[in-house]
Amino acid sequence: MPSTSLIRSALGWLAIAGGAGVFALVYLYNPTTTMSAAAISAPSANKNKTPPANLETVTLGAGCFWCTQAVLERVDGVWEVTCGYMGGTVPNPTYEQVCTELTDHAEVVQVKFDPKVLPFADLLEWFWRLHDPTTLNRQGADVGTQYRSAIFYTSEAQKLVAEKSKVLAQKNFKDPIVTEILPATTFYKAEGYHQEYFNNNGSAGYCRVVIAPKLDKLHLTQTPTSAPGIGTGPTGTAAPGAVSGTAEKN
Repeated sequence: MPSTSLIRSALGWLAIAGGAGVFALVYLYNPTTTMSAAAISAPSANKNKTPPANLETVTLGAGCFWCTQAVLERVDGVWEVTCGYMGGTVPNPTYEQVCTELTDHAEVVQVKFDPKVLPFADLLEWFWRLHDPTTLNRQGADVGTQYRSAIFYTSEAQKLVAEKSKVLAQKNFKDPIVTEILPATTFYKAEGYHQEYFNNNGSAGYCRVVIAPKLDKLHLTQTPTSAPGIGTGPTGTAAPGAVSGTAEKN
C-alpha cells in the first residue's frame, strides 16, 4: 500500500491542479475558508526560551499530527508540540510501520503547556475544535486506526478534566464522541521530517489545501511570535468561541 505521506502529497497536488473531487472534499470540510499568506509562510517559533517550572504534559491524538501540531503551537500558553506515536505495542515504531496499522500506535502530539496561562480545560476546547471526535479511526481523507481520537493523560486530575470536557463537548455534536481517554504510555518521537512540517513546508500541497484552511477557520493565521508560550489565538487562553457543533475536520 502507498505510504500515507504520498497519499497526502497526492491529495494536495490534485487539489492545486484543479481536481474537482478533491476540491469538493476540501471545501466540504472547510466551507468559506481562504488561505492567507501568513498561514502558509509562518516560521517555526523560537524554542530557545527558558520554560516555566510548572509546565504540564498531555498527549493528544486528533488525526494527522501535522495538522494538530500546526494548530496547537499557535495557542497561547503552549510551549512545545512534538509529533510522535503512542498507544501501540511495538517499541520504537517507524512511520511506515505505524501506517500498516499493525503496531496499534496512534499519530499524536505531545503538548507541553503552562496551566497558569492555558488551563487544561481550555486546551481541550481547542482539541475538540481542531478535529472531528465523532469519526472512528478517521479524520477527513485520512483513514486508519492511527488517526483515532485520543487523550493520553498524565495525572488523575487531567483524567477528571478530560472526562468532564468530553461530556460538555458532546452537547455540540450530533453523533457520539468516540475519543479515547487513557493513561499516557511510552511516547515515541516521530522522524525529523514530521516535526514542524507545516512551518517548514508551507507551500506543499497538503499544507496549502488542508492545514492552511484549517488555521484560517480557527483564526490562527498569524506568524507565531519568537517566544514559545505566546501563540496567535485571538482570545488569549480560551478557544475562539464555544465548541462548534460543526466539526473541524482534516
